[in-house]
Amino acid sequence: MTTGSPIRAYPTDAQPRRPQPRRSRLRTFLPLGLAAWLVLEIWLLTVVAGATSGPAVLLILVAGFVLGAVVIKRAGRRAFQNLNEALQRGSAPRRGGNGLMMLGGLLLMIPGLASDAIGLLLLLPPVQKAVSGFGERKLREAASTPGTLGDAFQQARIHRPDGKVVQGEVIRDEQ
Repeated sequence: MTTGSPIRAYPTDAQPRRPQPRRSRLRTFLPLGLAAWLVLEIWLLTVVAGATSGPAVLLILVAGFVLGAVVIKRAGRRAFQNLNEALQRGSAPRRGGNGLMMLGGLLLMIPGLASDAIGLLLLLPPVQKAVSGFGERKLREAASTPGTLGDAFQQARIHRPDGKVVQGEVIRDEQ
């Protein structure tokens, strides 16, 4: 005769171990990269402060912040103007380096000399063209590779507790 308690294949205190998912490279190396970047920025500031003076370093940081704000404002105004013109014409907005100019301005606004150097480089048109071309190629590759960004929205994957993956399709029942 049964007492109504379920029969278990394993004791309640010994749960089956699930394998831990592997950490991505980005999650592993991003904190290390940020720490190295911070150390580089502080080291460069101390070297420049030792070669000149504290007020000179402060003046460089304030000038970088002001220049970055001006660049971001100008690039934002240009992007908004392009969007308005495209809406009036009824076509797609033309391409421009406004996004990279805004990134360059943001890097200028971040305190540090290495970020200022990269921000100034991003303001140069040949560098903008090279970086945007590289970014477009990488996005195209990621979008066309099966199993990644390209078909991420095409199918749903249902993960069962036993680790099996069941292919499926999400259907919404809207009433």
